[in-house]
Amino acid sequence: MLLRKTLSLSEVALKSDDTGRFSGYASVFGNVDSDGDIILRGAFEGTLKTHGKPKMFFNHDWGTIPVGKWLSAKEDEHGLMVEGEFTPGLPAAEAVRAAMKHGTLDGLSVGGLVKQADAELMEDGRRVIRRWSRLIEISPVVFPANDSARVDTSSVKGGSDILELIEDAASIREIELLLRDAAGLSKAATSALVARIKAVSRGEPDDDAAMKTLADRVARLAA
Repeated sequence: MLLRKTLSLSEVALKSDDTGRFSGYASVFGNVDSDGDIILRGAFEGTLKTHGKPKMFFNHDWGTIPVGKWLSAKEDEHGLMVEGEFTPGLPAAEAVRAAMKHGTLDGLSVGGLVKQADAELMEDGRRVIRRWSRLIEISPVVFPANDSARVDTSSVKGGSDILELIEDAASIREIELLLRDAAGLSKAATSALVARIKAVSRGEPDDDAAMKTLADRVARLAA
């Protein structure tokens, strides 16, 4: 599933200086978040080793120029500690930096892919997340509870990666977000494409070959 987790800046012990650099915690381990989820230490180690540092956008808007870059992202006993740097001379970056310093921008949000096998549902309804398959980006965000925020899948170009995302999608909504983000489609075009997929798939066997064909077509849209 495509997942987003947000902390207010008051929770991340944010520190900034006049060079445009700042640091803090993008995720905290062991606590129950507003969704009833618990992220365990070690959840990000694999994705950071395999895929490297995530991207930095503002409000998950991957369609714009990144407002900066993450210089480091590593786990400690408390959480995922990150250090970032805003892009000098970029108006959008200067605006985000000013808002963050003024306190009007009050969230950091991690976004990426968590598979069903990466998490365990407990008897009390809480979900324990042991692994993020892909930490794609970390964004400064205005509204921590912004349901319209989308993760960045624009860097996923290969057919096998998109196939993995499609197979893990648990709802039509997740498929719509995947198509919009990975393929860069408009909302209207995405809705039309999803409707067409549903229409032509009635009565068709849901086999690996059909899924691979769909993945290849989305990959060509994303290329």
